[in-house]
Amino acid sequence: MFNDEALEKIKQKALEDHIPIIMDDTLEKIIEILEKEKPKRILEIGTAVGYSASQFAKYTDNDCIIDTIEIDENRANEAQINIKSIGVADRINIMIGNAVDILPNLKEKYDILFIDAAKGKYPIFLEYGIKLLNPNGIILADNILYKGYVMSDYNAHKQRTAVRHLREYIKEITENEKLESEILDIGDGLAISRIKADK
Repeated sequence: MFNDEALEKIKQKALEDHIPIIMDDTLEKIIEILEKEKPKRILEIGTAVGYSASQFAKYTDNDCIIDTIEIDENRANEAQINIKSIGVADRINIMIGNAVDILPNLKEKYDILFIDAAKGKYPIFLEYGIKLLNPNGIILADNILYKGYVMSDYNAHKQRTAVRHLREYIKEITENEKLESEILDIGDGLAISRIKADK
């Protein structure tokens, strides 16, 4: 039984603790995609406290499995407790470690990949994502506009690397002939790329 109250508590605690979680308008768009596509297997990079993975479980069929990767062991443990309290622990597998090390060893094929982790690694996640997805699979990259920096002439030192890699990601998804992509100005920017079935 899905526990909506527990999910709402997790959301509020994450906001209070300034833990980045998926924004409401971004989530709405993703729910729309989940309900239309009816995925059987989802891969998430960046579990955080398990909020988005739990939302994905809520809006997919009971036979949809979600694999999610988290680099921070404490966060992963918190996510495990949260997922259990919501009642979806049987559908969500948390892998602890660096996604760059985990992705090359995955044997599953996925219908949807959700990227919400280290901005500087987005191009690497994309490269593996293309290999791990089924034809017609969808890659969703959150925070792609990164506070508006990515599409501006922003060049301050602090975020320069992240911004450069996000620009690189956008260039790749718009130029790669295997992908059909769009970038939505919702939340902090959401890039949606579909693997073309004939490529």
